[in-house]
Amino acid sequence: MRRAAVAIAAGAMAVSLAACGSAKESGDNADSSGSAKKGDDIKVGLLLPENATARYEKFDRVLIEKKVKELTGGKGEVVYANAKQDASTQNQQVDTMVTNEVDVLIVDAVDSKAIAGSVKKAKDANIPVVAYDRLAEGPIDAYTSFDNVTVGKTQGEALLKALGDKAKDGQIVMMNGSSTDPNAAQFKEGAHSVLDGKVKVGREYDTKEWKPENANANMEGAISALGKDKIVGVYSANDGMAGGIITALKAAGIADVPVTGQDAELSGVQRIVTGEQYMSVYKPYPQEADVAAEMAVALAQGKSLDSIAKDKVDSPTTKAVPSVLVPVVSLTKDNIKDTVIKDGIYTVSEICTGKYKAACDKIGLK
Repeated sequence: MRRAAVAIAAGAMAVSLAACGSAKESGDNADSSGSAKKGDDIKVGLLLPENATARYEKFDRVLIEKKVKELTGGKGEVVYANAKQDASTQNQQVDTMVTNEVDVLIVDAVDSKAIAGSVKKAKDANIPVVAYDRLAEGPIDAYTSFDNVTVGKTQGEALLKALGDKAKDGQIVMMNGSSTDPNAAQFKEGAHSVLDGKVKVGREYDTKEWKPENANANMEGAISALGKDKIVGVYSANDGMAGGIITALKAAGIADVPVTGQDAELSGVQRIVTGEQYMSVYKPYPQEADVAAEMAVALAQGKSLDSIAKDKVDSPTTKAVPSVLVPVVSLTKDNIKDTVIKDGIYTVSEICTGKYKAACDKIGLK
């Protein structure tokens, strides 16, 4: 398992290195949709969707700010705003950044459809837009994320592995993400492609705003409807919801039910260590953040994305968007050391605090 994780991680790094040349090396030809050529003194608007999920403040914001500084010799400025899961607020934040004449926008949309009008406003003001992590609608110039269908497949495959023979007779609950997030639909698609025909889905939910408390309420409803002895596993689209789901399972006296996750949040990793959560999907945020920063700086400087983005992705409104999709890794207790610790996401001491130390020791995490 560890060797496989290392191989995948190495492959991911190779893809990243091949696809993600420095923005300063992206060529001198101005992109037809980009702004006029500028130097390193640029202003990058960064709009993230919410702060309930730990990754956005802890990883994405910090990593993008760091990379922009690195690419511009410390001269580039990142102007940051977080929408706190409110699409209207995010649209207002775009308007503010357009008014303040940022040179480029990186947008992780709360609602991929609702943001389209604001993306057009930015484009009309000659401000290029990089869709980050979620494929926003409207005339975006570039996109970077993970292969979201593969994320769902990875979760589904892990759940089937954990279930073994129980998959034949029991039922699972599927806790998908928010219906306003296009990523959630792709995670669901990938999971169903693996699970359908292999295990019965007793109840399935699209969880409003990805909130753990909503996942908790949905899980309580599923337990009531199906009976606590009938549920053999839970597909959870991310770690935050997994926490709410596990709380509901514990309250009902249900144990030893594998639960999936995504994002490798610290609390999720700790639940994996103790066995409360079976797996998460580790998404190498440093690679994704670096790509977004490189795209943004290149666009702000009026340069081509040809050496950065080797792929093309179609959104519902825009065809052939220059894109980079970063590979992912299935994270279980067997490869924590070779993934999140090796990549510097967490230290052993951060994971193995007081109540987790014995469980850490048991799996050799020291």
